[in-house]
Amino acid sequence: MKAMIQKVTLVVLASLALNSCGVQSIPRQNNEVDATWAEVLNQYQRRSDLIPRLVNIVKGYAKHESETLEKVILARSQATQIKLDAKSLSQENLDKFQSAQTGLSGALSRLMVVTEKYPELKADQGFRDLQVQLEGTENRITVARNNYIQTVKGFNNLVGVFPTNLTNSLFFHFEKKPQFTVSEEAQKAPEVKF
Repeated sequence: MKAMIQKVTLVVLASLALNSCGVQSIPRQNNEVDATWAEVLNQYQRRSDLIPRLVNIVKGYAKHESETLEKVILARSQATQIKLDAKSLSQENLDKFQSAQTGLSGALSRLMVVTEKYPELKADQGFRDLQVQLEGTENRITVARNNYIQTVKGFNNLVGVFPTNLTNSLFFHFEKKPQFTVSEEAQKAPEVKF
């Protein structure tokens, strides 16, 4: 009986020691990174799905703004061509993805500036609804990206900080995950001209 209690105690202590060294937490956090990345992609897809409807409504009112509309369509096409799943996340791939999404954001911003010239368009209920949905989606993208950033921070700490980094190097060999960066254009203050 005493030998059995010692074995059970040893198993419990060993499992606690392994758990505190990241045997379970590293794979769990890796799964969490994958899930938060999927939510980022989900929100970008939601935005991409709204754009054709928005462009079609604007087309009806602003026929001579075809250049702006074409730029939005082209930027959407470029953004949706970059497929980046959680397994192929690298800083280089994330930078390409982010650059395409930034291009689409810029094109949408220019489209919204153009629509200011058309009071009848701004009065259209369909346009207003899409504008609200697009604004809400941009907010969701921000939240999803922030969640991803925090989750990656936690994961990178697990694989890079003692003692869990030892567990990672012995059992898993995970690399640190890439983070979103701020582009040079986004760091510049916008020019305001009167």
